[in-house]
Amino acid sequence: MISLTINEKEVTLDKPVTVLEAAKQAGIKIPTLCHHDLLKPWSGCRLCVVEVERMPRLQTACTLMAADGMVIKTESEAISNVRRGILEFLLINHPLDCPYCDKAGECELQDLVNKYGPTVGRYKEEKRKVPESHKDQIIARNTERCVMCTRCVRMCNDVQGASAISIIGRGNHSRMEPFSSESFDCEYCGNCLTVCPVGAILSRLYIHSFRPWQVDKEVGTICSYCGVGCSLVVQVRDDSIKRVIPKLGFGLNKGLLCSRGRFGYEYVNSPDRLKTPLVRKNGKLEESTWSEALSIIADKLTEIKGTSGGSAIAGIASPRCSNEDNYVLQKFMRVTCGSNNIDSLSRTGFAAAQKYFEDLLGQGITANIIDGIKNSEVVLVIGGDPTAVNPILGLSIREAARRGASIIVLGHAKGLEKFKTVQVVPPLFKEAEVLEALLVELFRAKGVRAELPFIDKEMRELSEKAAEKMDLPGFDELMKALLNSASTSIVLGMDLIQRTNGHRSLFGVAGITYLLEARLYLLSERPNEQGLIDAGCVPDMLPGGRPMNIPDFKSKFEAAWNGPIPDDDGLTLFEIIEGIKNRNIKALYVMGENPVFNLPGGPFLKDIFGNLDLLVVQDIFLTETAEIADVVLPALGWAEKSGTYTNLERRIQLQKQAVKTSRGMEDWRILSEISGRMGQKMGYLETDDIMREMAKVSPLYADLTYDEIGKGDCLWPYHGKPLRGEMNEVPPVVDAEKDYKADFYLAPEKLLFHSGTLSRKSPALMKICPEPTLKMSAASAGKLGLKEGDRVQFSTTAGSSEAPVSIDESIKDNRVFLSNNFQGSGVMDLLSFSIDEVTKAFGIEGCEVEIKKHGIKA
Repeated sequence: MISLTINEKEVTLDKPVTVLEAAKQAGIKIPTLCHHDLLKPWSGCRLCVVEVERMPRLQTACTLMAADGMVIKTESEAISNVRRGILEFLLINHPLDCPYCDKAGECELQDLVNKYGPTVGRYKEEKRKVPESHKDQIIARNTERCVMCTRCVRMCNDVQGASAISIIGRGNHSRMEPFSSESFDCEYCGNCLTVCPVGAILSRLYIHSFRPWQVDKEVGTICSYCGVGCSLVVQVRDDSIKRVIPKLGFGLNKGLLCSRGRFGYEYVNSPDRLKTPLVRKNGKLEESTWSEALSIIADKLTEIKGTSGGSAIAGIASPRCSNEDNYVLQKFMRVTCGSNNIDSLSRTGFAAAQKYFEDLLGQGITANIIDGIKNSEVVLVIGGDPTAVNPILGLSIREAARRGASIIVLGHAKGLEKFKTVQVVPPLFKEAEVLEALLVELFRAKGVRAELPFIDKEMRELSEKAAEKMDLPGFDELMKALLNSASTSIVLGMDLIQRTNGHRSLFGVAGITYLLEARLYLLSERPNEQGLIDAGCVPDMLPGGRPMNIPDFKSKFEAAWNGPIPDDDGLTLFEIIEGIKNRNIKALYVMGENPVFNLPGGPFLKDIFGNLDLLVVQDIFLTETAEIADVVLPALGWAEKSGTYTNLERRIQLQKQAVKTSRGMEDWRILSEISGRMGQKMGYLETDDIMREMAKVSPLYADLTYDEIGKGDCLWPYHGKPLRGEMNEVPPVVDAEKDYKADFYLAPEKLLFHSGTLSRKSPALMKICPEPTLKMSAASAGKLGLKEGDRVQFSTTAGSSEAPVSIDESIKDNRVFLSNNFQGSGVMDLLSFSIDEVTKAFGIEGCEVEIKKHGIKA
């Protein structure tokens, strides 16, 4: 224990901290400009000086460690004189434009001058002049206001790891500039905006549009984009979102945001939002009333159920919708429609992998705290770039590197190029073989773990069949790092799951996780992929991960829901599509999803969806799938409704309503209305009613309340009881050897600045990344005689498109990458696919592509 006195107040500390932090714990505020809780102490501004008994000079509180017996004064005439003098120096060149500056009302310099002075300036020299820059479309900078605290530079270098800005010039001419001069060439996280104490760096999204004191309310909620589930504060005026900001100490992101979370909120107010139900009449979608649209759906579903049975109806859930929405959808499908045909597009990656791992290793195997990555000795990254898919999780990997961890990348991850210790580049599409070889070597070195005999047996058989150790650059370093690590984290992206033999890679990862007792993280592209699984939106599981084939579980839900549940497991996503093709599925209900755009073979899907007697789409925009629907229902979007979401850690978090609108209805309320018209009343009035029912019927959610969830630490297994793994043997490998001899192969790219089709309705994100590019290695570009920005035409057996070329030095093979975010230019339309017979996910590897420079005839 450390005891000291600050301003005649006794302060007791449990651990050594700086005097600044000790004062903060005691409720005493010491002024600073260069210090920020997210940054290391710097002591550049000198405003935090304090008097310490028996020390001859004033000391900086941000760097001085508190010691037992210290007697400290934070306010005195001498201290005030120093602070006043420092502020007077800062105001020599600082423009006195507070009435015009957007930082007014939350400017730290303004507050300090108001408290300490000076009241007048003694310097008569002309202030320095630096033109304000609005050349960047997102971030405006006025370096005349800069106080040289270097917070922005330290944030960018030491926390974000982007190193995109620096201080240039000397003395009186020093200023902050991006390395790209006119505009920022960076990750657009905007965290420099968070730490800037003055108006030197501002977001152009809200510049000159409001003042902080004009905000009607601030609502703490969670982000709508990826599976990390960052907490943020929505500032609202006149029922319109004015700004989204992070808050220190609020949520797992601890004051940090990515580009999507900070700048991607504008889609909520998009003029393209659906405002009224649409019904297809005479081949065209026409505006309708809620009453007519809901009656058409209810009558048609009732008719199909009566003539063809409930199994002729299927539903697609949404990882963008809340737990409550998804719970009501699966209940609607099972009880009202009499069908277990409920799945989601998470089947193509996250849900497939999560089921495989939990069946093998037990429920909760992927429920690991993101902060745990920072304390790992080794982080193994496989199958994607975490800094693009889940940027805040990616920052934890960068922080682990700064703390001395070995960062090992299997494949390529551009956002970790400066942080990786070892990179292993497998032969093209041979990651499964590399993972199996690694597993064999680890098994030979560590031996049988003897906790799960069927996994030990499979590893022994792999070891007996394996040839000599794999000869691949970096493989030995990878193996040695894992063997010597006492704390390993494995971060798995969806790229390896979306393979015809994806289950082989999954077993390799499962075996390594099992042998090393590693923490396993699944990258998640959508905010509620885990939640929709837990809510029961899978064909073989009831809410809470309870198997359909156990009568006791099934009967409990039937009693609570006042209706029978079909006995047989339902169809998975691609089995549903096959059922539509064969005309066994006659009605499809799609909630908050866009399968025509987000699944490979979109034109093919459009054709087979024409076989349906009824296609219902419930969404906030007229998506590619909604355009071909029979009935389109406008739902409410993020910030317009309340509910809970479960992130990739399996942390349940509360999303709060921030704005009110009349242009749609909550997803769960729409379903409840239709169910009532079909004779199965649900009786929900608010989302609280749904959560109370979930807590009552699902063992996973037992006794959970919004009050508990709202505290932010509602972590797996909550109050529930997880189940052991379902498997007693490893599924047999289903594999077919393929030769990959083409010049180029097309693959999906995960963009940092976009997420699905939602972000294309965000003007800010479209300014940062306005169009798709065909990304390729320097070697591939050289082979084709291309340079950065050249426009190319490219085609596969499924279709063709064109885009400018982007050269990426981190790509080491002959794959070229295209995103799936922009209307009319999605990579999925160009890909053919097969199905992994074990995981039921699609395999899209090995899609040959021909590329030629635009305007050149073949």
